[in-house]
Amino acid sequence: MTHTFQRNRLTWLAYLLLAFYGYFLNVLGPITPFLKEELHLSYTVSSLHFTAFAVGILLIGLSGHLLIERLGRWVALWIGAAGISLGAFVLLAGQSPVITIGAAFGMGLIGSLILVIIPSLLSEQHQEQRAVALSEANVIASLVSTAAPLMVGWFAPLPGGWRLALGVVAFTPIVLRLGFGRAIQLPSTTNEDSSTPLKQPLPIKYWVYWAALVLAVSVEFCMIFWSADYLENGLELPKVDAAQSVSLFLAAMIVGRLAGSRLVHRFSTHRVVIVAIVLATSGFLMFWLMRNTTLVLLGLFVTGLGVASLYPLILSIAIGTAQHNTVQASARATLASGTAILALPLVLGRLADLVGIRSAYGIVLILLIGVFAIIVGAGRGLQGQPNEANE
Repeated sequence: MTHTFQRNRLTWLAYLLLAFYGYFLNVLGPITPFLKEELHLSYTVSSLHFTAFAVGILLIGLSGHLLIERLGRWVALWIGAAGISLGAFVLLAGQSPVITIGAAFGMGLIGSLILVIIPSLLSEQHQEQRAVALSEANVIASLVSTAAPLMVGWFAPLPGGWRLALGVVAFTPIVLRLGFGRAIQLPSTTNEDSSTPLKQPLPIKYWVYWAALVLAVSVEFCMIFWSADYLENGLELPKVDAAQSVSLFLAAMIVGRLAGSRLVHRFSTHRVVIVAIVLATSGFLMFWLMRNTTLVLLGLFVTGLGVASLYPLILSIAIGTAQHNTVQASARATLASGTAILALPLVLGRLADLVGIRSAYGIVLILLIGVFAIIVGAGRGLQGQPNEANE
């Protein structure tokens, strides 16, 4: 990629809206203990907040492109942002689990329109450099997402308590609309042209990469969900130390996505993805097989460095195979994320109940091998196709 990457107002708006979405996706975990205490909830009922959000992601991944086709992307984008804000206000005001879980579901359902629209917008605006745009968007989203637990902690002692972490950030769409909205024109796209309807089937190549996307997101969330438990029960770290150690993985995700966004300026996206998989696998083997605490934590960090680039870069490759059908491709990619977030951490947890957390974690190695096999196999199929070979 030899052309200079240009960021305009639409690029920055897309970055910030995706970060806004990521913040509320990641704030649910830190506020759950407060909800559990105030509403006298069980662990199972408390966990339904995140489950409800994930179910919303799944539903919008199945049908979001149809809604976007009817409303238009510009309108749907702001409806998604407003849906998250409205859901946040309902959540912070809710006095029963029915209301708070329903609010989380609404945030996932309506808000995930952002997750569908942003990748398609960035892909159409930046074309061959969409891998750079999607990587940068995820870098910023990761940075903002890591602020979510900090915000909850900062606001908790104040008069408004943890609710301020939701209420203050919920005004973000108003600020962005005033600062960006009127000055931006969306790029034209054949997705909104009746000559190429959104119902046009996606190519087989897309679904091959879709499968890799499911596996890659599964690895990411298996590490986020269960690494603290693994460190506590598999390595016998104190509970507090184990929980704090997960920050190594999250910090590595930020560094890895930043590095990935730079590397795709110089190397093909396929090559960067393969290197990232090898790095993630090496780090995971160190994390999983070693018994020395320092080496295990180093392995956790290296795993995060490798895993970081998998989602944005595989997403960019997948969308690239869809040609002009980017909205539907992006919607189905959202479905892949929802499927992975819901299913694989639960599968790993069930395996841990059966064989122990240490043995169960071997599923992550199987997932990484699967991603590698798909990317290498599909990449060979791109040889001789210059328009896709450089992705």
